Amino acid sequence: MGTFDLNLARVFVLLYETGSVTATAETLHVTQPTVSYSLGKLRRHFDDELFRRTGRGLAPTAGARRLYEPLRRALAEIDGAVRQADAFDPETMPGRFTVALSDLGEATLLPRLLAAARERAPRASFTVRPLDVDEAEHQLRRGDLDAFVATPVLTSHRTVRIPLFHERYVAMVAADHPRVRGDSVTIAELAAEQHATVFGPSGHVVPRAVLAAHDLLDRVAVDATRFSMLPYLLEQTDLIAIVPEYVGEVFTASHRVRLVRLPFETEPVEVALYARHEASRSPSQRWLVQFMAEVLGERISPAQLPPYSDRPEHAARPAARPKARPE
Repeated sequence: MGTFDLNLARVFVLLYETGSVTATAETLHVTQPTVSYSLGKLRRHFDDELFRRTGRGLAPTAGARRLYEPLRRALAEIDGAVRQADAFDPETMPGRFTVALSDLGEATLLPRLLAAARERAPRASFTVRPLDVDEAEHQLRRGDLDAFVATPVLTSHRTVRIPLFHERYVAMVAADHPRVRGDSVTIAELAAEQHATVFGPSGHVVPRAVLAAHDLLDRVAVDATRFSMLPYLLEQTDLIAIVPEYVGEVFTASHRVRLVRLPFETEPVEVALYARHEASRSPSQRWLVQFMAEVLGERISPAQLPPYSDRPEHAARPAARPKARPE
């Protein structure tokens, strides 16, 4: 190992993490032939194929799996020592970060993120871009974004996915809805009522999928572009909307709406943070990813919550006043 080039170790770790010569070359700002040449040197040095091509990219051999953790750990220690002078100190250094969030994320996650940042990184500033799930990974790779939060599972070898929390779904109605009066709604009631849904680039497709699964798409009266408009719409009408529970709880605190249980189970959706691989992050980006994971990952899992009707904040409400059903 006395003649082993540590740059080859970096190539190996990135190839292992991305499964792609292209992504590794982009991260290291070198050409693909350069990465292929380095891979050839690695194979000769370790006398092992290390990676085999598959339909989904490069798959590590058993030998590569044994080498990965020691080499990754060694690189992390070396990088930490080399970059110590350039380490990001959130308490004293300014940081400018660009993150992408859906409108739901802006309404529910961004306030928590900024409140924590005011305490931990008082000189940090954030630019928030609207989430476009089709473009977010490309924006991350180009450096237009430092991180983004999304519910769709995006499987790109160019990014890492860090789970934050799980979310289940409930129905949201006006606080004085004339027909949905209890703490739950039946299939028959869902079929009899009209619905408000959202369709847009944020990738939050579960509510419409749930309606489609129960042949209720024909009951959609309005298909809007942003979830944040739903409470304004519902408190003025007798429509129903299916929303993530945590989002609904935020809305009930500031609007005349309430949440009710659905008559069927929906598979919880996992909200996740997406970022570049650790080896390609700057010191400030490393801090940002860890910070966002800690702050936004504090959400309690729905499995840990008591039944909806047992929670004190959803105790009996005043009787609903009649509201006419629009013809």
